[in-house]
Amino acid sequence: MKKDAKSGITFMQFIFIIHGSQLGTGIFSLPKDLAEHAGTDGWISLILGWSLSVIASIVIVLIFRKFPNDTLPELMIRLFGKIIGKVLIVPVIFYFAFFVWTILTSAMMFIKQWFLPMTPDFVVMLLLIAPGFLVARKSLRILGRYCELVFYIMMVMFFLFLFPIGDSHWIHLLPILKEGWFPVFQGVSSSVYSFLGFEIVFFIYPYLQKKQMAIRGVVIANTITLLYYLEVTLICFAFFSPDGITEYNQPVFNLLKIIDFDFLERIDMLFLAIYLFEVSTTWLPFTFGTLLSLGLLFGTKNTAPSASVLFLLIVVLVFFIHPSWNQNAEWMLFIGTAGIGFAYVFPVFLYLYVLVFNRLRRSESL
Repeated sequence: MKKDAKSGITFMQFIFIIHGSQLGTGIFSLPKDLAEHAGTDGWISLILGWSLSVIASIVIVLIFRKFPNDTLPELMIRLFGKIIGKVLIVPVIFYFAFFVWTILTSAMMFIKQWFLPMTPDFVVMLLLIAPGFLVARKSLRILGRYCELVFYIMMVMFFLFLFPIGDSHWIHLLPILKEGWFPVFQGVSSSVYSFLGFEIVFFIYPYLQKKQMAIRGVVIANTITLLYYLEVTLICFAFFSPDGITEYNQPVFNLLKIIDFDFLERIDMLFLAIYLFEVSTTWLPFTFGTLLSLGLLFGTKNTAPSASVLFLLIVVLVFFIHPSWNQNAEWMLFIGTAGIGFAYVFPVFLYLYVLVFNRLRRSESL
């Protein structure tokens, strides 16, 4: 995809693409995951995880400030040469493609469990992919507009979660640091998984129109995600007992079930239907990264053939594998572990390499 004026994204679109990439399906089980490691002090782990994601995001921006027109695949070729650079792109493609696969299979199983239990897996997957295909093969600006629209739609979610506050018991949060700092640090591992998605900056930074605002953008995007996570985590901790919350696999769903209005029942079902749009803002940016990398690898700017092959492969795999919740949990764990290495550790080493690379280049030019 060309980085021209037509495909450039605004500051707000930059924020919403990053935020949308983070707020996937992990939010539903996040309070339980934090409680298992850090008890009701898990919200502190969440803040520590946010600080790490902000630092990693800023490091990525600092890398690309030195090469403002490059995406990650282009930077790899510039730094390591055409052959080695393309070889290094391959694991990046697998990471992004597997992220897409994991999110899509998770969304498919949600739909089957709650809405279409008798519909075959591959048909549900086709219904998910078809509208996404039209967005994914367009320019990044179209994707940015879509993420911005979905953000405004999902703002209702933030206020919806405030309704159970009246039935919550905030005494559950006390005393703070009841078990000390060690469990809190253990909980950080769960929280950093939930912030994965900011690594999409590797691909969208060159398209940002006002690059001088990039650091401000990544801080705002991560902070918006933190506010959503903090809200659901604190309310779940206050509503459920410290021991009771670990009995639910996805306590956010159980929280939604108790919300009821005189004019509307089953808020949870309505929420799930709307939340599918939010899930799409997670896998579509990763699809963009996958297609852009494949295009550079094979030397083509037409992403339609790569998109067709990628989505067809996903449907075929679903047809033969019939993913289960246990399998999806294992894939989530794998992509989370790989994500920590790619999103948190890799930028630090790449930044150091870029510093050395630039210094050597300046020495040669003297």
